[in-house]
Amino acid sequence: MNETLIEISDIDHLIELLDDHARLNNVVAHGLDLTCDELAPVAERLLATNLDALTLIGCKMTAPLLLHAVTTGAVVFPQIDGLPYRTTRRTLYRVDELYRGFDPAAPETYHDTVDAAVYRHWVNTGRAVEADIRESLARRLHDHSITDALDDVVKGERVVAIMGGHSLSRTAPGYAQVATMARQLTRSGHLLASGGGPGAMEATHLGAWLANHPDAALAESLDLLSSAPLYHPPEPWLATAFAVRERFPANADTPVSLGVPTWLYGHEPPNAFATHIAKYFANSVREDGLLTVATSGIIFTPGSAGTVQEVFQDATQNHYETVGDPSPMVFFGTEFWTEQVPVIDVLRRVGAGRRWLDLITITDDETAAVQAIENHVRS
Repeated sequence: MNETLIEISDIDHLIELLDDHARLNNVVAHGLDLTCDELAPVAERLLATNLDALTLIGCKMTAPLLLHAVTTGAVVFPQIDGLPYRTTRRTLYRVDELYRGFDPAAPETYHDTVDAAVYRHWVNTGRAVEADIRESLARRLHDHSITDALDDVVKGERVVAIMGGHSLSRTAPGYAQVATMARQLTRSGHLLASGGGPGAMEATHLGAWLANHPDAALAESLDLLSSAPLYHPPEPWLATAFAVRERFPANADTPVSLGVPTWLYGHEPPNAFATHIAKYFANSVREDGLLTVATSGIIFTPGSAGTVQEVFQDATQNHYETVGDPSPMVFFGTEFWTEQVPVIDVLRRVGAGRRWLDLITITDDETAAVQAIENHVRS
């Protein structure tokens, strides 16, 4: 059996390992800066150590230390500079980082934000299929670090995802229904996740954001949001979201929720209510990753092709049990899922005789949808 990797991201942990071991066996160092003068003694110790079992990701090193690391067999993934994003991250994004530079009083400043700058870079470097080899490598390194950071956030959590259309209006009944379901699931101890964008995805995180506030906070928030019901154009949509954040600001008790958007749809800014944002370049990695972490179930609300694709991706994971036991598939909107987009008939034929079919619920009732998730957790 392979030895367990030890991941370190601070100097004190590195010094502790140097004190305890002659060699840094199966150690991954992430984002360390070993170039400052006060760390010269640590660098000297590394220069006197065989580093053949060490992996260095995004670490800053002096030229002699870098040469020593490479020549003794260390695996080195340097940070690629000159980009509007960091290729080797240790944490997920937060709203304050992606929207740095945004002033709700001057909504046009969205175009000055980190999120907008990365999207422009993505467009200018070939989008999804025409990026050169250096850019595609940088993006893969970035996305790998996002996945690693995402795993840290969801570890040990009961993750429930809500899927649905990006074009769902903030004034539509379905928006309030999604927010209500997300609020209840958050209150019962689940970590809510979504694709991180507008529409039903935003409603998911709004509900989680308000879970520790009185129920009346949701109605007040919906009223504030109603003046910009759709995400396009993004400026008033964002400004009203930040107005809700100001009215009900984050604090130490704000529940964690996970948004998983992509720059493939960079014209849709990530919503402002997810506390943690795993934003990817590769949409395929993003979609599969979101479905994979939602081990406590998924609620599918009406949507278009993307939502339908996610239905069958989730069914495939349940069918082959690729991420463990099957989890609930809750279809919210009976007429939509049985008549307008009748995926249920296909699922029943594909899954005949499989136990995951017993975990399908079709309902128009918010309480029943939440209960289907919670009953499975308790079983």
